[in-house]
Amino acid sequence: MKEENKKYADEAYAIVEHAANEIGSRLPGSDGERKFHDYMAGKLSEIGIKPVKEEFAVSPRGSIGGIPYAGWAGVIIALTSYVARAIPQIWIPLAAFSLLTIIWLVWDVFFYHTTFDMFFKQEISRNTWGELVPEDGKYDYTIVLSGHSDTSWNWKHSEHSYKYRDKPVLGLVTTYAKVGFGAVCFFVSAFYAIFEAVFYLALNVFNAEWALKAYYVIQNGAEQCAMYGITSKFAPVYSTISAIMLILGAVCAFGCFFVTMWCDADEKNASRGAMDNATGIALAYETLKYFKENPEKLPKGCRIVDLNCGSEEAGLRGSMAFAQEHKNDEMLKNCWNLNIDSIADKEYFEVVVKDDWQGCRFDTDLEQMFKDSFAELGIESKTNGCIHNPVGGCDSTPMTRAGVKSVTFAAQNPILTNYYHTWRDVPQRFEVETVGTGFDVLLSVIDKIAAFQEVNGYNGPQK
Repeated sequence: MKEENKKYADEAYAIVEHAANEIGSRLPGSDGERKFHDYMAGKLSEIGIKPVKEEFAVSPRGSIGGIPYAGWAGVIIALTSYVARAIPQIWIPLAAFSLLTIIWLVWDVFFYHTTFDMFFKQEISRNTWGELVPEDGKYDYTIVLSGHSDTSWNWKHSEHSYKYRDKPVLGLVTTYAKVGFGAVCFFVSAFYAIFEAVFYLALNVFNAEWALKAYYVIQNGAEQCAMYGITSKFAPVYSTISAIMLILGAVCAFGCFFVTMWCDADEKNASRGAMDNATGIALAYETLKYFKENPEKLPKGCRIVDLNCGSEEAGLRGSMAFAQEHKNDEMLKNCWNLNIDSIADKEYFEVVVKDDWQGCRFDTDLEQMFKDSFAELGIESKTNGCIHNPVGGCDSTPMTRAGVKSVTFAAQNPILTNYYHTWRDVPQRFEVETVGTGFDVLLSVIDKIAAFQEVNGYNGPQK
């Protein structure tokens, strides 16, 4: 951390402490999230920046937060399969329920769409932003510094791995083992219900020859049926799967309970969000404040926007709402977005260049600027300064899709840890120095954006 920037690093860390210790958990659409937005709006007002609040509806349990529902669905499917063996008509609604749950999981939970949000309880979340324009009021491009204000539900399995904090590999294995086992159990139960429903429909509705033969062989025995020239390749397959699931049904019901435990519904146990992402909120604000207090250092023709995004943990809903709200106005014209998400782990400074699940590659010009800044500041990283986001998504995706040049800047161990999305995400865990280094990086990248604009102008997202 540069000594001349220590003031801003200390102030950023103080914001982190207030968010985590005084406000605490800030689940999407919660009172805690609103309190943090009010707090940051007050900070903007203190330095003469008018805060703008934009509300939007969010269904916190419609996406990531609803994963426990999939677990309960798996329990219901697995146990009801025993009833369906005696009353086969039940396979039809059970299969429909299984298929609908899978579609919701893939479409809304994995890919962050909003199709099923209407079926879940809604809350009101918000985005809060403020802008700093040059003294003459004229600007050619905008740099949006964004971070998300909300925190995640407590991930029980991750938090339980704390007892293995001195053996991180063992903690990682036990966490993934429980979640992986539960996920497999859900899909086995769901696909078995669909398998049985297909056979029932083929036999009783469509009178398919293959199903009729299979049923006859199953009821009368393969040897006796062969005497009359009736054979079925499907019959032994069906009998084997049915026999296996007679035992695995109970096992799957038990396994699905691990999925029900994934996100703790109790708000008091939710993540306190020091790293993820009070650090991003604080650094975005302090960067804007830096240029407010040092107007001579504000790049020529540059507008700086401090954006506090709500409900990122509910599936990027805040950045989606912001991109939608401003897609046709001047806010996103010639716009660069430095999305800041979790600056705490000093050995893992990195630029996130892609959301793999979302299929969104971020801007390569900004990627190089961050890498160059890491090198110039002597930052060494165990991730070599660059990662893909393998699971979920970050706020750069909606911005990139809106035509904004964006990447996500982080300093976070990318391997699942006992403090990621758990109540153990507290400021005492990391140092002011790390936050200050993040501040230095942002100033360096903004200088590089200014130089790029001077030579190339705005060239849009480069992939």
